[in-house]
Amino acid sequence: MNVRAILERKGTDVATITGDASLADATARLRDNGVGALVVSPDGATIAGIVSERDVVRAAAAHGASALGRPVESVMSTEVTVCRPADSVPRLMELMTEHRIRHLPVVDDDGRLCGIVSIGDVVKARLGELEVENQALADYLHQGQ
Repeated sequence: MNVRAILERKGTDVATITGDASLADATARLRDNGVGALVVSPDGATIAGIVSERDVVRAAAAHGASALGRPVESVMSTEVTVCRPADSVPRLMELMTEHRIRHLPVVDDDGRLCGIVSIGDVVKARLGELEVENQALADYLHQGQ
């Protein structure tokens, strides 16, 4: 299974926010969209950064309640690891583990944002693969009897 197949199941909608929005706006958007990260984008297609729940918590720990008034761009990660539609599930697991991240924006060949996958999406896809493999092995063993 690859990213393209995951996106076909879950859809290509990506929750985004602009860098000048406040962290209060970001937390509301995280809540309203039921997601753990927002892609920071001026236009919904280019990636300026990513802001996660973890970034919000770190800002709150460093600055207290005043952190919610800070702009997203002041706490976002600007070095964003991305993936491509053809990338495999093992490749996603490798990227997420290596970079200690839970969200990977998906970009097309032109570098334009075209989806996002989370660790939950990757786990679900991998479990699906294991279920298919398990069933194939069980079928093979039953044929031999």
